[in-house]
Amino acid sequence: MSSKATIYTFLVIGLLVTLVLIVAPVAYAISLSFYKLDSFVGEAKWAGLDNYIAIVQLPEFWCALWNGVVYSAGSIVLQVVLGIGFALILNETFPGRNFVRGLSILPYLLPTVVVILTFKWMVDGSIGILTKAIAAAGLPPVNWFESSGAAMTSVILVSVWMWTPFVTTCFLAALQTVPTSLYEAARVDGTTAVQRFFHITLPMLKPILTVVVLLRAIWMFNKFDVIWLLTRGGPVGSTEHLAILSYRHAFSLFDIGGGAALATISFAILSVAVFFYFRIFPLEDD
Repeated sequence: MSSKATIYTFLVIGLLVTLVLIVAPVAYAISLSFYKLDSFVGEAKWAGLDNYIAIVQLPEFWCALWNGVVYSAGSIVLQVVLGIGFALILNETFPGRNFVRGLSILPYLLPTVVVILTFKWMVDGSIGILTKAIAAAGLPPVNWFESSGAAMTSVILVSVWMWTPFVTTCFLAALQTVPTSLYEAARVDGTTAVQRFFHITLPMLKPILTVVVLLRAIWMFNKFDVIWLLTRGGPVGSTEHLAILSYRHAFSLFDIGGGAALATISFAILSVAVFFYFRIFPLEDD
């Protein structure tokens, strides 16, 4: 088989896999949003835009949308700030650097359920290590899952702990491409470490920063497992975002069309956000 035939073969296979596993399910989910359906095996009745109209009129929808923005923004900011900081540290030369680099990726490799169960054990009201540490410091107890602010803080902190290693790895790889001659010339000019970071390091990290922020925004806005396993959207919907609201409508309230409409709206919001993101931060200018 010629090289050109091999390329076309893999291209066709890739397109077929994408069509079957991505395009077809998305098209099916969008089509469901135009029907009234109380189960996946029930009779579907054409509803047009009724599902969308009913969804946007729900106060829970706007609350879930706001929760998703808060959760995504808080997680992304902390992941990027900590990721850059850890990458700068791991880029320095020190004894055992390779071992520390390997150890730093560990949270990213752990299953989500293990991380959630460990965090719940740490904040347990009776035996939790964080609970005992807070009490030993003389601070008032924290009701991690009983107040809105503490619950949102919990899901953000767990997400940051799990995904910061991924961000760190991306920035660390980018730092390897920065020529050391730039830093040497800057030191000769008498610049400080802060000046070198803002005038050399940060501009050189801009391409990877643009991609990382976009990927993390998409993933965190749709992140389901962390919030579902930790709070199930509670208390009183304070951590419920569009992904959980869509799941609840489809599988708890048996409103398949409404759940599909919520998922479609979430997809549309992300598509518009990505479009404007690339208009503001075009990759070709980097």
